[in-house]
Amino acid sequence: MLVVALTGGIGSGKTTVSQLFEAFGIPVVDTDIIARQLVAPGEVALKAIINQFGSAILSADRSLNRTKLRQIIFQNAEKKAQLESILHPLIRQEVARQISALIAPYCIVAIPLLIENNQQGIANRTLVVDTPESAQLARVTLRDNQTENEVSAIISAQASRDERLAAADEVIHNDGSLAELKQQVAVLHQKYLIYSQTS
Repeated sequence: MLVVALTGGIGSGKTTVSQLFEAFGIPVVDTDIIARQLVAPGEVALKAIINQFGSAILSADRSLNRTKLRQIIFQNAEKKAQLESILHPLIRQEVARQISALIAPYCIVAIPLLIENNQQGIANRTLVVDTPESAQLARVTLRDNQTENEVSAIISAQASRDERLAAADEVIHNDGSLAELKQQVAVLHQKYLIYSQTS
């Protein structure tokens, strides 16, 4: 099966693009959803994270306080690496399991930090959703109720636009209308169907 890694910066429109591929009947494996499932109460990954970071990263209901954990790893590269060493192998394992269970000409694997975590080897092709930084700022401040400074800090911590584009096999430009976005996905869908016959 052809595996297409879908990535892009925060607020670039990855979720919308995923949904457009799903509208064509293409399965999407979402690593964000997998990561959330892995840290649910009672899961092995959450226990490992508590052992590493202490119970201060839990909310009152004993679920993971993602905001608190994000603040810790955002300020400390060593802590970030510790978290990744717990989660990444489990995420890769679950992605492989889900892909092996699929019956489709190709699938999309949504990996927001594909470039940052050097995970391009997970897929046959890399699809980047590209958006101007001004649009990212506007979308995320509205969506997540964060300040422009907070969003700018997240953007700065991610791979640069140039780095993502350099790693891309295909690019979707998400700086126009939804109709334009749908058209780009439709063209890529046909392209990937052809590629899937030779992969």
